[in-house]
Amino acid sequence: MVRCTNIHQNMTNTEIEKYKILATSNVFSIVTEAVSHPLDEPAIVIYDTESPLSLILLDAYKSVLKNAVFLDFDSVPKDVIIESFKSLAHGNLVVLIQSMDFRLNEFRIRIFLFQRGLKVIDHQHLSRNTDDSYTTYLNSLEYDSEWYRTVGPDLKSWLEKTMSLRVESDRTTLTVTGGLEEPKLNIGDYTGMKNIGGTFPIGEVFTEAKDLGLMNGSILVYAFADMDFHVSMHEPFEVSIEKGCVVGWGDSTPQNFISLVSLVKTHERALIREIGFGLNRAITQEHYLKDITAFERILGMHFSLGEKHTVFKKQGITADKTRFHIDLFPIVERVFSNEKLIFENGTYLVS
Repeated sequence: MVRCTNIHQNMTNTEIEKYKILATSNVFSIVTEAVSHPLDEPAIVIYDTESPLSLILLDAYKSVLKNAVFLDFDSVPKDVIIESFKSLAHGNLVVLIQSMDFRLNEFRIRIFLFQRGLKVIDHQHLSRNTDDSYTTYLNSLEYDSEWYRTVGPDLKSWLEKTMSLRVESDRTTLTVTGGLEEPKLNIGDYTGMKNIGGTFPIGEVFTEAKDLGLMNGSILVYAFADMDFHVSMHEPFEVSIEKGCVVGWGDSTPQNFISLVSLVKTHERALIREIGFGLNRAITQEHYLKDITAFERILGMHFSLGEKHTVFKKQGITADKTRFHIDLFPIVERVFSNEKLIFENGTYLVS
């Protein structure tokens, strides 16, 4: 087990101070605004020390949650951690600071915490983000409530009434007809929801076609998730889609993408399912994160390749038999909903 005992490695004192100030400010807004946790109420923070980002966030949460219990996942017995969760009351807070993913045998932490009515702030896969992206990651944690809670619901409202969606770049056009599934919000507004909290950073509205076969055209892909769940960046290449499935690609398509599609096809159809609209203004094509879970929130769009998408049920697809959900990130210049322009060059036009 590699333990990162010093966040000072490869960082200047000025950088360290900048990271601490930025992290503390944004952690404060997540705790007090996004999950609405009073600072004097009970909280438990489970952390590891395997990455510089985990130590930066640990320092921030110690500054914000001064009365919380802090438990080192790699030092405290697992049964003690589980019992600590049971000591909390409904509405208390658990923070998970994970360089990768905490494993408690078959114990599924997030599900257990939500079942007990606990609020959850989960930072995961921190070690996937390289040191040149720490500022981007910490900026992405900012809880811009006015932005999220205005643009998110407005975009959701447009997508709910969308019968025809058209996604354009300068070289490609993709159309989706027949309407979209009920859009889901990930904007840090848990009003009326059973579960409060989730994985941070946040910022997304996602849906999929009601009829997966009514998606046709092509997209210009510049990034996708590799087999290690890292973002694989490339010169944009064209991917052709017919009746909802990837059917071809351009000459400049990287071999690792072709191999991914081939792998998917050996198990299931190369379907395009999720249609995601990212809202996190700190994450862009230029300022990106290597961890695919965080990069999904990018200001722009993403799609998923493969039959796996457990949020929406589709006839003929058995969720527990699907295997692949591979995120694809296209160049998007314009998006039209029922011929109304709702996104152009990085700006949402939905308010």
